[in-house]
Amino acid sequence: MDPDSVKSTLSNLAFGNVMAAAARDYQKEVLAQEKAQASSSVNQDIDLDELMDDPELEKLHADRIAALKKEAEKRQALKRQGHGEYREISEGDFLGEVTGSEKVICHFYHREFYRCKIMDKHLKSLAPRHIDTKFLKLDAENAPFFVTKLGIKTLPCVIFFRNGVASDRLVGFQDLGGKDDFSTRTLEGLLLKKGIIKENKEEEDDDSYGERNRTVRSSINPDSDSD
Repeated sequence: MDPDSVKSTLSNLAFGNVMAAAARDYQKEVLAQEKAQASSSVNQDIDLDELMDDPELEKLHADRIAALKKEAEKRQALKRQGHGEYREISEGDFLGEVTGSEKVICHFYHREFYRCKIMDKHLKSLAPRHIDTKFLKLDAENAPFFVTKLGIKTLPCVIFFRNGVASDRLVGFQDLGGKDDFSTRTLEGLLLKKGIIKENKEEEDDDSYGERNRTVRSSINPDSDSD
């Protein structure tokens, strides 16, 4: 037999053995990857199951539901007392309205005064956002007794009542920069500073609750917020 032919045959056999070995190694690697993926999926299912049964998360959820229910009941009770809207009342309704709630804002106005209409616009916007406080308006011309009793000399005059007692007031726009173009937020800030309304925490609470849930999920999958 030709030596070169023999050498070529042996070389081909060796190459074939190498390819066969490589094919076997590749097949083993694929099987190992599939097995690892299956195991990871099982572990993930177990982690999610454990998360669903986590006592701390269940308590957090239950507390949140209870708080929302309590808040909804409180809001309904306040709405029955006339909170949540900017309402006009008569002189005959005045005492019952201001003594029937813990915090009341009452705007004494004149129908023809431009600045009273500006104040109306801002108070109407604030009333639904601060349901803990009752927002009212009273035509000063039709309430001479209380205008005199409360010493109202300038309109608009916004008086704050706490448990039926006049505690403070805004006279004209002197505390609002003395100009007509102040923003609702400016008035809101002044009312917050005087304590007759409180900061609306609903959105902040929702954000905080959502953040706590995201933190719990991130502890299971650190890359969950990277998408």
